[in-house]
Amino acid sequence: MSSLFSPYDLKGITLRNRFVRSATFEGAGQPDGEVSPLQIKMYRDLAAGEVGLIVTGVVCVNETGRLFASQNCLGSDGAIPGLSRLTQAVHDEGGKVAAQLFHSGREASSFQGYRGKGPSVTDDPRRPGLVYDAMTHEDILQTVEDYGDAAGRAKEAGFDAVQMHGAHAYIFAQFLSPYTNKREDQWGGSLENRTRLHREVLKAIRKRVGEDYPVFIKLGVRDGFDGGLVLEDGLEAACMLAEAGYDCLEISQGLRGTQPHETEFRMKLKRQEDRGFFCGWAAEVKKRVQVPVVTVGGIRDLGMAEDIVQKGQADLVSMSRPLISEPGLIARWRKGDRSEARCVSCNTCKHDLEALKTISCVLDRKKAD
Repeated sequence: MSSLFSPYDLKGITLRNRFVRSATFEGAGQPDGEVSPLQIKMYRDLAAGEVGLIVTGVVCVNETGRLFASQNCLGSDGAIPGLSRLTQAVHDEGGKVAAQLFHSGREASSFQGYRGKGPSVTDDPRRPGLVYDAMTHEDILQTVEDYGDAAGRAKEAGFDAVQMHGAHAYIFAQFLSPYTNKREDQWGGSLENRTRLHREVLKAIRKRVGEDYPVFIKLGVRDGFDGGLVLEDGLEAACMLAEAGYDCLEISQGLRGTQPHETEFRMKLKRQEDRGFFCGWAAEVKKRVQVPVVTVGGIRDLGMAEDIVQKGQADLVSMSRPLISEPGLIARWRKGDRSEARCVSCNTCKHDLEALKTISCVLDRKKAD
C-alpha cells in the first residue's frame, strides 16, 4: 500500500493519511450563514471518504470580511453551536477538520451591497468595476483582533486547527502584493511590512489559543499575472512566516489574473504536464523551511501524489475539485482502485458559486438525467 495512507503527525494532530481537502466554499450554509444539515452531510461524507484533513470553506472573521451571505462566520459566539455540530460530524467519522479563517478585503464589493476595504485604493484596469475604500490603521488593528477572536471560537467549536486564507484574491494576498498594496506606513512598502498583517494576526491568535494549537496558512507565493507579486518575494515571505511560527504552509497562487490559466481554477488538465501546477513552487518552499508543506493544484491521480511526496516536493497533497466530484476518492484509492479522479476540471462547480448556488458536480447531474 502507498505510504500516503500511513498516519501523519501534523503539529500534534494525527492524520489518518497525507491527503488534505483544500478549502472549498460549498455555498451550502443557511441563508444567514448558519451551518446547515446539507453542509454537515458534505463534511461527514468527506470524513467517511477518508480525507486525512478537511479544511473548511472560507469562514469570515467578521461581517465586513464576508463575501457571500451563506458563508459561515466566526465573528460572534453565536456561531459556536452550529460549527460544533459540524466538527462533531467529522470526528464521528474519524476525520480531522481545520477552519479556514478569511477576510475578503476589497473583494467584498464583488458580491455584497457595501463597499469593501483593501490595503489601499489602486487604479486596477483588471477590475474596472471594483469600488472600495482603503483600510485605516484602526481598521487593520481591529481586523487583527477579529482574527484572534475567531480562532479562539474555532478552538471552542472543536476544530483541530485553523488555517489563514493567505492566497488568491483576498486580504492577506492583497497586503502581500505590491500591485494592491501601495501603503506608505508600516503595513506597506517593504516585504517585511507587507507581511506584517500575517505576523500580527498570528500573534493575536496565539494569545487566544496558546502555543500548542495548530495554526496554518495557505499562502500565495506569486500573483497570476505579471506586474504583481514575484516568486522570489513569495518564497522569501514563506520563509518569514514559517520562522514567525506558522505550523504548516499550503502553497498556492496570490492574486488572480483574469483568465482561468492565471488562477487556481485551471482547466484542460488531461495531460500530466498540465497537472500539479503549483507543485514546483511548493518544492521551492520545501527546500527553504522547516515546517510541513502542502501542495495543491490540479492533482488528479494517485501516482502523481506519490511522486510528489517521495521526491520531497511536499509533505502532504491537497485537492479541491476532485473531492467535490468524489468525496470518497481517497477511500477508493486506498481500497485498490487507483484510477484517476473523475473530475474533468470543467469549472461548472465554480460557476455554481458565482451564481450563488450550492456547489455540485456536473457529472452527478448528467448521471441523474
